[in-house]
Amino acid sequence: MKTGMGSHQQTVMKNDEWLTPPSLIKALCIFDLDPCSPIQRPWDTADHHYNQLEDGLNAPWFGRVWCNPPYGLEAILWLRRLADYGNGIALIFARTETVMFFDQVWDKADSILFLKGRLFFHYVDGTQAKANAGAPSCLIAYGKENTRALLNSGIPGKLIILEGDNEETMS
Repeated sequence: MKTGMGSHQQTVMKNDEWLTPPSLIKALCIFDLDPCSPIQRPWDTADHHYNQLEDGLNAPWFGRVWCNPPYGLEAILWLRRLADYGNGIALIFARTETVMFFDQVWDKADSILFLKGRLFFHYVDGTQAKANAGAPSCLIAYGKENTRALLNSGIPGKLIILEGDNEETMS
């Protein structure tokens, strides 16, 4: 049994592959690449997908990237790659106190959209989970175009533009 990070709740994880609600993808517009897509997926999250058989973490990335990384110890590797790449949006738990958040989000991202409420992810067969994610989630934008996408998405939450950004992002 794994315990929830920074929490007194206990969670049993049967897998770390949870699909993004399709409404989020639709609100964020078209992505060129999803490097951590499930092998079988009920809907597209980008024009091109890599799955674990294609090793999306190490394969070439291009265009605007969507990243819903595995929710486990590997998440930091995916966020580091996206932060270094600099053009995309990641969906992760809002664990703002973690080393991963400090190293790959606070110090590198352009903005963060803290989502209102908790998401209901989907299983790889497309059905929605009966329970919510059990933790708050956020969308992390790398690149000003992606900050604009969060701003214009209509997704309920609070957008935080990180230091170093300016009014140019908002126009």
